[in-house]
Amino acid sequence: MTLVGAGALAMSVAGAAEARDQIRIVGSSTVFPFATAVAEEFGQTTSFKTPVVESTGSGGGLKLFCAGVGEGHPDITNASRRIKSSEIELCASNGVKEIVEVKVGYDGIVLANSKESPQMELSLRDIWLALAKEVPVGGSMVENPYRYWNEVNPALPKKKIEVMGPPPTSGTRDAFVELAMEGGCKTFPEIAALKKSDKKKYKAVCHTIREDGAYIEAGENDNLIVGKLQANPDALGIFGYSFLDQNSDVIQGSIVNGELPTFEEIAAGRYPVSRSLYFYVKKAHVGKIPGIEEYLAEFTSDKAMGEFGYLAEKGLIPMPEEELAKYREDAKNLTPMK
Repeated sequence: MTLVGAGALAMSVAGAAEARDQIRIVGSSTVFPFATAVAEEFGQTTSFKTPVVESTGSGGGLKLFCAGVGEGHPDITNASRRIKSSEIELCASNGVKEIVEVKVGYDGIVLANSKESPQMELSLRDIWLALAKEVPVGGSMVENPYRYWNEVNPALPKKKIEVMGPPPTSGTRDAFVELAMEGGCKTFPEIAALKKSDKKKYKAVCHTIREDGAYIEAGENDNLIVGKLQANPDALGIFGYSFLDQNSDVIQGSIVNGELPTFEEIAAGRYPVSRSLYFYVKKAHVGKIPGIEEYLAEFTSDKAMGEFGYLAEKGLIPMPEEELAKYREDAKNLTPMK
């Protein structure tokens, strides 16, 4: 391409971005309620239009975000896991080269059921044995034979294993298999040893969820899972702590490794299935789409993300002040991630 051609392309991209006067945000269903709260506050307290926020899942959001620069592509994507190196490469290959990373706070992944049933008390090992595609039986790995919870652990009730959870495009699913599934898988010494000898096989064994109906993909709408748990009191659902917090009148979180999924236990790092939440900003759109810097200032303010901010009221586990100050500075200066 000639220099004139490259310049013309850059101008057409900038012109296309300027044609849109409303911030577009995609990504994680877990971060969605927090981003929506910020977007609504931002729309009400500034002269800018309320941003459009879509729940597409973390993987789906990053795919859209990394597809290119310009009016047709999102400005920000929410993620309930950190961006992968392969996604950074995809972004770069499509001209998205300066990305600002902002950590939102922390969240726990809960296994919840209806309050009409007894509260479940599970270990990470129980969770993996119930949901893994293959499990060890008699010294060999076999297709998961367990149909009832008491077959996994005699201390558990004789209830059919039915767990509703997110699809592969979800950051919650990624974090769940990494924290809960792998956490239980590596309690078997012979499988844990695979991590050094055959990392690919270790990951396949620990991260692969069964596909025989015991695990039911329920889409990216966590509110839908809450409704289904009310309809089926024997089932469990997997989603972020904020959805448990917002629906605590009808559902309850399972105890995992002896810890309840409460705000305090997650904040203290004692609850074993917890993770960080993020959003990513396309620096090339700043100054082209109006309001991005101001939206970042609102999101990272004490009023929103602070210990007593309105996002904590919605179930977000805030970062310590020092960590919040670091990400607030990165957002203010639009510091690209390295």
